[in-house]
Amino acid sequence: MAVAEAKAIAPSRGLDLPAIIKDCLLATLVAFAIFFPTLGVKTDSTGGLDIILRYRWTAVFIACAVVFAGRLLLQLLVWNRAAAATRPASPLAQRIGELELGKYLGPVVLAMAILMPFLPFTDRYVMDVAILIVTYIMLAWGLQVVVGLAGLLDLGYVAFYAVGAYSYALLAQHFGFSFWICLPLAGTLAAFWGIILGFPVLRLRGDYLAIVTLAFGEIIRLVLLNWHEFTGGPNGISNVPRPSFFGIPFTRGEEGFAATFGLPFSNLHRLMFLYYLAMALALVTFFVTNRLRRLPIGRAWEALREDEIACRSLGLNTTNTKLTAFAIGAMFGGFAGSFFATKQGFISPESFNFLESATILAIVVLGGMSSQIGVVLASIAMIGGLEVLRQLHFLKLFFGADFDPSQLRMLLFGMAMVLVMLWKPRGLVSSRVPSVFLKQKKIVSSDLVGQGHG
Repeated sequence: MAVAEAKAIAPSRGLDLPAIIKDCLLATLVAFAIFFPTLGVKTDSTGGLDIILRYRWTAVFIACAVVFAGRLLLQLLVWNRAAAATRPASPLAQRIGELELGKYLGPVVLAMAILMPFLPFTDRYVMDVAILIVTYIMLAWGLQVVVGLAGLLDLGYVAFYAVGAYSYALLAQHFGFSFWICLPLAGTLAAFWGIILGFPVLRLRGDYLAIVTLAFGEIIRLVLLNWHEFTGGPNGISNVPRPSFFGIPFTRGEEGFAATFGLPFSNLHRLMFLYYLAMALALVTFFVTNRLRRLPIGRAWEALREDEIACRSLGLNTTNTKLTAFAIGAMFGGFAGSFFATKQGFISPESFNFLESATILAIVVLGGMSSQIGVVLASIAMIGGLEVLRQLHFLKLFFGADFDPSQLRMLLFGMAMVLVMLWKPRGLVSSRVPSVFLKQKKIVSSDLVGQGHG
């Protein structure tokens, strides 16, 4: 005991800067050996049969500089944190650590989201990006029920997204149902398919569960692609009906939204309505999932995530627990799919590929497996960050005129996943309010020892 206390009180060693710099230089040398033949040399045609080599030294230099900086940050912030952890924290850092992130950040983000359409810089492009971000937030909150709470790795969540979109499009076109009637029907059909997926995977866990759910998502996409008579095949479904404001369309006539309320006509009116509609659906997803988390079914999901064998020994019905998780998560995916269909006005199987499932799962993992505010931050960073990349046209000066900045998306996804797993293994926001807690904290033996009573 005395030896452990002495080690805790002992001052930490300083950083070995020469060793760190040497390690960073070696990593940069390896990066140069990799990037020079793959990134620095480009073949180009002269118009005939000859092919010449063009060297892009600037691109290689930038890539090696990124590797050096990343290796240096890992050395200073991750691999040498044990030495820094023994140093006393400053009063400001202690004060910040006592604050609950979600308690203050959540209302601020919600207020900014409500006021966003009225900001001076808001235009059609900004509104489209904001609607896309809110849609992914709703999808991630729905997937969080399956992955974050129940601990079931689902790689085919985009299938329920597709079921909701095609359900709305087909019901609205062939039966003339309005959006508000198709919305619950699309969610119900998606939940039904979630139960169908749940039955075959009741005995599967881990990698086997992930493979089966991945196959289910691909099966749904291939059915939509090949059932031409019903789904339109690769041509998709166009002219999907769009929602109205209590029966008032967003058109230029005397019966339109602008003329009814005496406003000048603007295309932003429809986008603002869709934005607030997406936000309302996302908030419903948030409140329902947050409420279910505190109910017995939510505690059963978390118990299933921690130890399925212990759940069985305690008498919990793991079959019903898994099926409810799949059904409820799929239902919210169906809601998001129906909104996607009415917002786009056109859907096709290409909109529901595996990359969509990977993106939604990455948002859940990066944000925090059980954190709603973490999902919001991860969605803004990943979806909004991709749109920011599209505007970085100056990168073409280094990588060539035919370079698309959005091609860096997968590279940045991978880098973000690696950095978050090293820096925050449980996600950006790993702490949350417990589902069940006592009104008054009980005094346990560890508290007495810490107060000097041990």
